[in-house]
Amino acid sequence: MSDFLGISMITYGKSKAGKSHMGDSTPAPRLVLDAEMGSRFTPSRKIHWDPLTKPIPEYDGTWDTCLVSVKQYKAVEKAYEWLNSGKHPFRSVVMDSISEVQQRIADDLKGDDPLELRDWGVMLRKASLLVRNFRDLTTHPVKPLDVVLFIAMASQKQDNTWYPHVQGALKVTLPYMVDLLTYLAPVTTDDGSIARRLLIGPTPGYETGERVGGKLGHFIDNPNITDMLQLIRGENNQDKVA
Repeated sequence: MSDFLGISMITYGKSKAGKSHMGDSTPAPRLVLDAEMGSRFTPSRKIHWDPLTKPIPEYDGTWDTCLVSVKQYKAVEKAYEWLNSGKHPFRSVVMDSISEVQQRIADDLKGDDPLELRDWGVMLRKASLLVRNFRDLTTHPVKPLDVVLFIAMASQKQDNTWYPHVQGALKVTLPYMVDLLTYLAPVTTDDGSIARRLLIGPTPGYETGERVGGKLGHFIDNPNITDMLQLIRGENNQDKVA
């Protein structure tokens, strides 16, 4: 296609559903902001980076994933500054997870002390700005990203509907901020095998949906985000979707 088309995406699910491994299928080279320490075990070739003390590693073809261990929120802010400069090699960014990064914001605000009413407002503003800033990197004027993926934990509402786990009012606004809102879970297929199923279209009991014109179908088993991007762009019509 002549016009660049990047996507922003939330994938949420229960613990150990395969969300970090799916993040490893975003177009490389990718930057992974790992606040849960789960991306250490994904199969891609990795290099580690501390954005607070070092410049972005040179992409020399020996690694696919640049891994940032997020122990402080300021590391996320600094990584964004590098990305927003446009002087980086990355095609994708994965935040693993937005649920845990929001907790890092709270830690920076109050440490071990409970949040007061004013603190909740500050945390919401910071977290909302964070999501919008990273999402908007898909339309960056110098170096637009192919994919920005926010991984999230899962929670249930009183009506038993599953939704991305974030704190405060962000749970209401977060789904509106991205192109794809998806849920990942293991399922048993018709042949008895286990697949990781990504729910994409509107699904009873789950907050899911998309604004890419139905190009991905209602769900995809064992999803590969690079392949999904090609389908959205019309570059690969051979993949099978349900």
